[in-house]
Amino acid sequence: MTMRGDGFRAAFGVAEFRVLWCASLTSIVGDQLARLALSILVFQRTGSPAWTALTYALTMLPGLLSGVFLTGLADRFPRRTVMVCSDVVRAVLVAVMALPGAPLPLVVGLLVVVQLAEPPFAAAQGALLPLVLGDRRYEAGQSIHLITHQVGLLLGFAGGGLVVAGLGTSGALAVDAVTFGLSALLLRFGLRARPASLTPSPSDGPGAWLGQVRAGAGLVWHDRRLRTLIALGCLATFSVIPEGLAAPFSAQVGAGAAGVGVLLAADPVGMVVGTLLLRLAPSATRVRLLGALAVGTALPLLGYLASPGFGLAVVLLALSGLFSAYQVTAGATFVRLVPDERRGQALGFARAALVASQGLGVAAGGLVAQGSGSIVGTIAAAGAAGTVLALAAATSWSRVSTGG
Repeated sequence: MTMRGDGFRAAFGVAEFRVLWCASLTSIVGDQLARLALSILVFQRTGSPAWTALTYALTMLPGLLSGVFLTGLADRFPRRTVMVCSDVVRAVLVAVMALPGAPLPLVVGLLVVVQLAEPPFAAAQGALLPLVLGDRRYEAGQSIHLITHQVGLLLGFAGGGLVVAGLGTSGALAVDAVTFGLSALLLRFGLRARPASLTPSPSDGPGAWLGQVRAGAGLVWHDRRLRTLIALGCLATFSVIPEGLAAPFSAQVGAGAAGVGVLLAADPVGMVVGTLLLRLAPSATRVRLLGALAVGTALPLLGYLASPGFGLAVVLLALSGLFSAYQVTAGATFVRLVPDERRGQALGFARAALVASQGLGVAAGGLVAQGSGSIVGTIAAAGAAGTVLALAAATSWSRVSTGG
């Protein structure tokens, strides 16, 4: 852990940051546990890679709609209120999903609705973080949040199989509901009240909300730096495809349900290590390396051309995750370039693009694997396409970041 004034210890020295961190860890673990439970359940019932990947994608795709139209709430209302309300809504809906005997279509349908509440929460949290930490400690806080997210994925995925085996699908979903409730309590009583960053005018009519959406879109669209940073983030479309195919790949290589959790945990482990290593480099160097690291994220997936066994596949996914740590710097740079009064909406567009592109990538990967009959071929093709597009994005970032 770095000891500098802009390092991890300095960030944890801020009480409100500790609250945000605890709330994130609590809800992430429960959410990933539920996601794994559904993924395994669907594959066991259908035996279909396409249906498994599509169900996994349903946990991502609602972010497109919510990210565009609801994240502006993080600017128009107090951000603490937005986060608490989002957690309460998710806690109630997931509790309904956990009812014993709930039909699978109902559970999946409610899951889609639950995901609509995530982007406003994330936008409010992301917009609040620089206010809580200040500019000097902000990127360290971003790194901690990403590490927390990845560790949460690791705990949720790696231990999820055991929890589902012991509690069943309903029990795992009940744990998820409890985690959202705990997060809401932590945020309500651990964060101080702040006014909304964008105060509505008394003359605002029904069109003011859409006007805010258009203003946020214009801000992102007309700034080449912001557009390129979003493009770099959306390259995760390709590296996430192995996640959607983890269950059928694990079955194919004889690793079973336990292997699914290990495969899903490999990328988060790599990203945690990569994030810690990047913290050793100066900020300017991290920004300069964005494009090269994006290319490195896609390249390891080409190793699936060799039809790897379980062990080598885990190594390839971990290596991809190692390079994907560039997402921390890309996200922090994006936030710094956006004014506070538009930060929630702009973050919403960025997250909507990222989450929706990942969901579409996972769904497309499942359909291609189903149609071609080759899981490893599908993942290798994703690596090839991702490498080509990453090279283009890296070239664009090199130009805009140097004023070229």
